[in-house]
Amino acid sequence: MTITIYHNPACGTSRNTLAIIRQSGEEPEVIEYLKTPPSREKLVELIAAMAMTPRQLLREKGTPYAELGPGDAKWSDDKILDFMLAHPILINRPIVVSPLGVVLARPSEAVLDILPNPDIGPFTKEDGEVVVDAGRKRVV
Repeated sequence: MTITIYHNPACGTSRNTLAIIRQSGEEPEVIEYLKTPPSREKLVELIAAMAMTPRQLLREKGTPYAELGPGDAKWSDDKILDFMLAHPILINRPIVVSPLGVVLARPSEAVLDILPNPDIGPFTKEDGEVVVDAGRKRVV
C-alpha cells in the first residue's frame, strides 16, 4: 500500500503529518514539492480528488501571493494553476494521497481520515498540542 505526501520539510504542519503517517506504520513516498513540483496534470488530479478548486488550494502566507495576486477574482482556474506551477510555494500543503483518499492535511490530524491504520497511539505535535492522548482518544 503506497501513501504519498507532498511535503515541505520547513513546514511544521507538513512535518507533523509525516510523523503521523510514520507512526501509523507506513513509510510514505515523500515528494518535496518545492524541489519536484507536480505536473499540471497531477495537480489537476489532486485538486479534483480533494473536491477543491485551484483557488481553494492557494497558499497565501509566506508566498509571493500579495505581489502576484492569484486570488483575484479575475483569474480563471487555468491561470491559477499557471501561478502554482510557476511558483510551487503557492500550493498549500501537505497533500497526502492514500488508497483511501486524498486530503490537504491542514490540520495535520486530517490525515488520520485516510490512513489504513488510524489507530496511531499517543501523538503530540511539535508545538505540544496533543492529537491522540495516552488513552488513545483523538483529542482534536
